[in-house]
Amino acid sequence: MVGNGMRIHPRAWLAAAVAVAVATGAWAAVSTGDDASPDDRTAADVLTGHDWTHVAGGTAGSGGVRIVGLGRRIVQQDGSGGQPNPPVNLRGPRLAVRGPVEITAGVDRPAGRSAVLTLYGDVPVVYDEWRHNPPGLAVTVTDGELRLEVWDGRGNDPAVRRRATLAAPAAATVTVTRAGGRLTVRLGDARLSVTDPGVFSSGRVFFGADADDSGPDGWTLTSLRAAGLDGGSATVVDAPALDQSAPPPGSLRALAAARRALPIGAAVAAEPLLADDGYRRLTAAQFSMLTTENALKPQFVHPQPDRYDFTGGDLLVDFAAANDMAVHAHTLVFGEANPRWMQDAPADRRERIMLDHISTVVGHYRGRVAEWDVVNEPLSTESEDYEDGGTGLRRHLWQQAMGEAYIDTAFAAARTADPGAKLYLNDFGLEADGERWDALLGLVGRLKQRGVPIDGVGFEAHIHEAGDRVTAAVLQDHFAELARLGLSARVSEIDVYGDPAAGQAEQYATVLTACLAAPNCTSYTTWGVTDRYGSTTESDTYPPQPGDDLLFDRNLAPKAAFTALTRVLRG
Repeated sequence: MVGNGMRIHPRAWLAAAVAVAVATGAWAAVSTGDDASPDDRTAADVLTGHDWTHVAGGTAGSGGVRIVGLGRRIVQQDGSGGQPNPPVNLRGPRLAVRGPVEITAGVDRPAGRSAVLTLYGDVPVVYDEWRHNPPGLAVTVTDGELRLEVWDGRGNDPAVRRRATLAAPAAATVTVTRAGGRLTVRLGDARLSVTDPGVFSSGRVFFGADADDSGPDGWTLTSLRAAGLDGGSATVVDAPALDQSAPPPGSLRALAAARRALPIGAAVAAEPLLADDGYRRLTAAQFSMLTTENALKPQFVHPQPDRYDFTGGDLLVDFAAANDMAVHAHTLVFGEANPRWMQDAPADRRERIMLDHISTVVGHYRGRVAEWDVVNEPLSTESEDYEDGGTGLRRHLWQQAMGEAYIDTAFAAARTADPGAKLYLNDFGLEADGERWDALLGLVGRLKQRGVPIDGVGFEAHIHEAGDRVTAAVLQDHFAELARLGLSARVSEIDVYGDPAAGQAEQYATVLTACLAAPNCTSYTTWGVTDRYGSTTESDTYPPQPGDDLLFDRNLAPKAAFTALTRVLRG
């Protein structure tokens, strides 16, 4: 299956998959004894026989990999900005490199189209609304220009930009060389050279491909080869297998299965899943449910009106299936995390856009996803929305176009797209009494009266400040009130301020105890696996400054909170 994020006829997927077979565990190492450019007999092929069927915007075929620009960008919580988020071939080949190396790429592009090849020293990681860019470089070829951009791992933007004017042919060979402390890019007579800031000092190279434009024609990566120079080496390594070893008996998932068959879950980041062996193994070992942290938010899965990108979601869903984990998909309709084109759509077109989005995304995963957050955070943060008989609904592009009925419409569409999936409304601040909880009860009561197919409510349970606290008795009362309405509850996104560690452990344990005591509490999920990739990482910081809110620290070591949960599960 071609994981290009676009809707393609199944026969086209099959043809592409046959043309470029997925190789498992294959590798090839090349080293030359002089500084001459290697020829095809000494360079390792990074394209043929390796997996290029899962690169976003790519379609693998007999002539190479056709790349169409998706225009992927990440907006901030308020909908502003638009940080570029170009694709990386997470499930495909990467290089292990040492010393001087040379990489050559064949590029075939129609007139007027751009081609972008990106080489990363590590995979970029998305921390909610911020993409951390590691050291890397991007080479762009247009009709009249060769461009080089270099990231040094110290900021979002390139540290160096160079360009050369040329008349680029439709079919060309681009060469990237690391040697003598410099990075050099060549295309025909054009040559760009800059000081190497340690782009590949990690010893790894990951590949990405994109286009500056989002036209339908795209361009084709016809070849990709790598070799060592002057004693250097380049080894082609395929992505690791998705299935991991069996969970240990003392894991959270094993203890929960023995106690009440309660799924213990975590929000999982797609980017490091196949690049960080420790993260992958820890996730599979400890958790029996996976929440798609960012990959299925609208701005990631639906970057353009006529284009969908399922690569991140497919990776997470396939990983869950390989490791006997249920999938809770997040999220279909949200006032945030929407691409700019959705935000700018006229009000009279938004219902149609929402319906197409839900039917396409839920339909893509029909039968493979157990649960969906259909509507995320519908309640307002403004006190005035709760006053004078106000319902407390958040005002955003969907509510402004359809009123409260947007919720009814979204749930009905999701039920039609996958009748077997459980459908949830998800929000924060529901763990305490007050106007927010009262508004939630009123909302779900109205939904039930109108026959809306809602199955449950997610309690995010973010405890981000020292003064935040969840009381077991109140939380259990809220679960019971939902049970009287015939609704399930789930702890959907818990993370806890980590100072002091004992207080963090107590709050994690308190919420789990309340969930175990409530027959209608269907799962307990933390908002992340480890602080290394936690969403409370401070944005725009290089190197990243992780928070201290999850069960495992930045070194993947268990905290007191993890031990507290194991004690609760052992009873």
